Amino acid sequence: MYQMRYVGGHIQVYDLNGRFLFSADTEREAREEWEDYAESAA
Repeated sequence: MYQMRYVGGHIQVYDLNGRFLFSADTEREAREEWEDYAESAA
């Protein structure tokens, strides 16, 4: 799982321990990147 935070005009994505994972321009882009991230981590 993950958390999304809107910061300074973009989305930052964090794991549930609060560690920064990546940023994206939009929420949709963040969700797509999360899918890629989760697949590569598996």
